[in-house]
Amino acid sequence: MKKNKLIAPFVKWVGGKRQLLPAINNLLPTKYTTYYEPFVGGGAVLFYIQPKKAVINDFNSELINVYNVIKNNPNELISDLKTHINEPEYYYHLRALDRRKDYSKLSSIKKASRIIYLNKTCYNGLYRVNNSGEFNSPFGRYKNPNIINETTIKAVNKYLNNNKITILNVDFENALEGIKKGAFVYFDPPYEPVSKSSNFTGYIQGGFNLFDQIRLRDLCIDLDSKGIKFLLSNSATPLIKDLYNNFNIKYVKAIRSINSNAKKRGEIDELLIRNYE
Repeated sequence: MKKNKLIAPFVKWVGGKRQLLPAINNLLPTKYTTYYEPFVGGGAVLFYIQPKKAVINDFNSELINVYNVIKNNPNELISDLKTHINEPEYYYHLRALDRRKDYSKLSSIKKASRIIYLNKTCYNGLYRVNNSGEFNSPFGRYKNPNIINETTIKAVNKYLNNNKITILNVDFENALEGIKKGAFVYFDPPYEPVSKSSNFTGYIQGGFNLFDQIRLRDLCIDLDSKGIKFLLSNSATPLIKDLYNNFNIKYVKAIRSINSNAKKRGEIDELLIRNYE
């Protein structure tokens, strides 16, 4: 099947998989019925393989709202994105909206437009929230950020509407309800921190803890017992290696640039874990 290269992530998301796509692509099963991605994030893997039938999910309701608006109201979204201006005062005004009680009254289109604008203009282009669930990245001072990525929005809109794509906003376990043999699951959870200072699970309020990592491992064991194939990416920590020691583990190199200390940015080991050859 010929892929449309215009179908690509519309936001930059922490832990995005663009650089690991060749390694992930090499490990994908040749045949499956429905593609499941319970931690879809920016959708790099989804948009790269472009399955015709998929169930995608994320716990971040703001992000899933953007997917739904791109699917249902692309033109209104593009029109609203054209109203934004790239300056600090405006940025901080928009950023502060989720701290107000009337934020819930904002339309889904306005909310989606705000998230894309903040993502394109914030420092490092990363979505991050504090413990209250409020967006807290500072202004990025980019000269010409690509706020209105009309081509990508229209290509993603077409993909989501021309294929059978179910969009969910639930816990990752619930995203797999009713899954049948023949389906394939790709898990890209918030990574187990490599060090105490590198803990970055700030794109959902409350983060993703050790209990969640174990719950995810148990879900993988359950899938395996049902003969359902899964592929999972995570950091190469002793805990993750121990949790998945009964599965097929492959080491891959990735460049991560989130560390606030520039000297600590660079190539690190990550794991691709699967239950098939």
